[in-house]
Amino acid sequence: MTDQDVFAALEAEGDDVDRMLVDLDDAGWRRATPAEGWTVAHQIAHLAATFRMAGLAAADPDKFRALTGRLSDDFDANVDVAMAPYLAEAPAALMGRWRTERAAAEKALAAVEPGQLVPWLVRPLPAPVLAAAGMMELFGHGQDIADALGVRRERTDRLRHLVEFAVRTWDFGYQARGLPTPDVALRFEITAPSGALWRFGPSDAEQVVTGPAADFCLLVTRRRHRADLSVTAVGAEAEHWLDIAQAYRGPAGPGRAPGQFADS
Repeated sequence: MTDQDVFAALEAEGDDVDRMLVDLDDAGWRRATPAEGWTVAHQIAHLAATFRMAGLAAADPDKFRALTGRLSDDFDANVDVAMAPYLAEAPAALMGRWRTERAAAEKALAAVEPGQLVPWLVRPLPAPVLAAAGMMELFGHGQDIADALGVRRERTDRLRHLVEFAVRTWDFGYQARGLPTPDVALRFEITAPSGALWRFGPSDAEQVVTGPAADFCLLVTRRRHRADLSVTAVGAEAEHWLDIAQAYRGPAGPGRAPGQFADS
């Protein structure tokens, strides 16, 4: 897959989330999602705010740096502040702003010159990597919306971009818990929705994680408990990794309980 593939995948993943919202009435926007205290509107407000920041980082790095320079050290407070202007909108207006922010970010990221880094919250990232991070956001928060609305999402090989991002950020779970990152190599053998096998890591690694791509992505976004997924491990550290895996920075959050969902 090429860099352009990830930008197209980001747009397609956003379209999938959008389709869940098109016919939603006001009560649907107020429906609670599995994230405690968050409605469907909260999920979209968060996505809109995140895509606004990504678009700004790619299109106007100086303005992005000025914005992030005003952030506090309180992660949750920063999230709340970023979401507030969007949550103040009625559903139709929020939908419009979400579409505007998403389109602007997609365009700005795709326009970044190959090899150029984009400033981000912790360190600069290549635009394709930031796009993959956007896919992670869409997958996780989109799943919360799908669970709230009773929608079963179709999985495609676009998930490879998210799988690659999770492999790249395999140590985030340790960092989030203040644990030292072990000096060990992990190998990942992930089966695509199409049936293809995606392999990452040394072929002779003793610590191995295997499973379907959709389940792997649900694990690293912490949208399902590992007990409800067909992701398995060989080796003590790989086994431990399944308990702490996450593909995002910041607090791990409570995750989901075993058997919480009917499809588990």
